[in-house]
Amino acid sequence: MNTAFIGLGGMGHGMAANLHKAGLLTAVYNRTAEKAKAFADSYGVKAVADPADVAAEAEAIVLCVSADADVLAMVDAIVDGLTERHVVIDCSTVASDTAREAAERVARKGAAFVDAPVSGGTEGAEKGTLSIMVGADEAVFERATPVLEAMGASITHMGGVGSGQATKAVNQILCAGINQAVCEGMRFAAALDLPLDKVVDVVGSGAAGNWFVNHRGKTMVRDVFDPGFKMKHHYKDLGICLHMAELNGGSLPLSAATREEYEQLIEDGYGEEDISALYRARRDLFER
Repeated sequence: MNTAFIGLGGMGHGMAANLHKAGLLTAVYNRTAEKAKAFADSYGVKAVADPADVAAEAEAIVLCVSADADVLAMVDAIVDGLTERHVVIDCSTVASDTAREAAERVARKGAAFVDAPVSGGTEGAEKGTLSIMVGADEAVFERATPVLEAMGASITHMGGVGSGQATKAVNQILCAGINQAVCEGMRFAAALDLPLDKVVDVVGSGAAGNWFVNHRGKTMVRDVFDPGFKMKHHYKDLGICLHMAELNGGSLPLSAATREEYEQLIEDGYGEEDISALYRARRDLFER
């Protein structure tokens, strides 16, 4: 299925490159035109100057943009060119109600919509090993599967439109808690003068093992916070989680507390760093 890609940021660049590797990519668009041109020159695809022209270049259109408003803006920009032969696959992280609204706008032109947020960081995007959680009708999911398989190693159909984003919200809540625990635990280990690399190896292979400690533990203790997953993006995502919780009559105290800490770190200039930079905020746990 010929595929166009919109949004060549930290995640989108690697995802689009893997679509090209699979022989699916025909065109790209990015709000910063220089990025799209550079990508197109490197991979031998077309750089589209106007998102309204994307539908003419492909049957599948993948979105990977920053926020809910951006998704709806891109849908509005491409919608006039859509027909029943098109499927729009949104790999951004947005609220479930935003996904359903986007699907409604696309459906007015007879096109199909898939919400397919991803997890796995920039490493997963580059290696094509992302975990992709999908919301779509069964038949639409089957149509979109070859495109999704080019970008991810784990593709899971969670239900109808919106369920992919709901699952991603669960993922982001868990990431907040794991980040909190790992940062606190490693500051504790440092205060006890333990060999920190060995601590990461030991706990990472036991009951406390998780992706975050295994991939970020050894860098965070050296104050290296290269993305990864930018803090400003997790801050945004946790806002989505809180919004969805409120719509469902509940609250998320750990997510709210983490978001408050992120807000301070972002104000201090660390928003472009990986979320493991929360380790910075744990310096005051011990006097030495």
